[in-house]
Amino acid sequence: MGQQATPVRTARLGRALGPVPTAVSGVVLLLPDGDEVSARRPFPLTAAASVGALGRRLVRAGAGEGLVVHVVHYRYRGWNGSEAHLSQDADWAADEVVRRYGDVPVCLVGRSMGGRAALRAAGHSAVNSVLALAPWLPEEDMAVSPEPVRQLGGRRVLIVHGTNDERTDPELSFRLAARAKKANRDICRFEVHSDGHGLHQYRSEVHALAEDFVMGALFGRAFSRPVQDALAAPPPLGLRMPLAAGFGKTLRR
Repeated sequence: MGQQATPVRTARLGRALGPVPTAVSGVVLLLPDGDEVSARRPFPLTAAASVGALGRRLVRAGAGEGLVVHVVHYRYRGWNGSEAHLSQDADWAADEVVRRYGDVPVCLVGRSMGGRAALRAAGHSAVNSVLALAPWLPEEDMAVSPEPVRQLGGRRVLIVHGTNDERTDPELSFRLAARAKKANRDICRFEVHSDGHGLHQYRSEVHALAEDFVMGALFGRAFSRPVQDALAAPPPLGLRMPLAAGFGKTLRR
């Protein structure tokens, strides 16, 4: 009996969170966390749960704007070194958005290792903005090329990091933002004082900040004053902007 070929793994988009509008004018791709090294398949329900609450908030906020939100389901749990599987899958997902919805702007929203994938895949022509929540970034090593930032040129970028994050060093996301800011002024970074990797302590404020940024980047809504100030401020001020307690209570819903 001949051997059966091993099935080729493929990434896929989860079902749209909420109804798909008749006229789609913007897409958010949610990139869940992953592992540094793993050839195992991700659990779709776990992945969706990690970003689902934020995704549903964005769906409500963009209901009148023609927004569609999808979770990206990776082929593998791991980044896997130079293979950068999660970044490849984010790039594939942006291609799939173009195939399904045409020429619409895409915002990549990633958490932890998904944040790294969002930052790395920002060079896709459909991507106009990136939101990286507590992005996992490799330790800087003079013998290894630093994490690239050229692909962030021409994109609006927001990084959010808790100051007490014990899994992903917030200083590394600051350094990446500082390098990127030299060539792209549309980058800002907010620090969530005393919060950890999951950004649970100030989840409401973080989600409100995400909504403010995504709606502005995709649909041209006016950014809140703190986001405007962070984008306009020179380093390091605009890259160490504190996220105020209660942020978002007065935002439009």
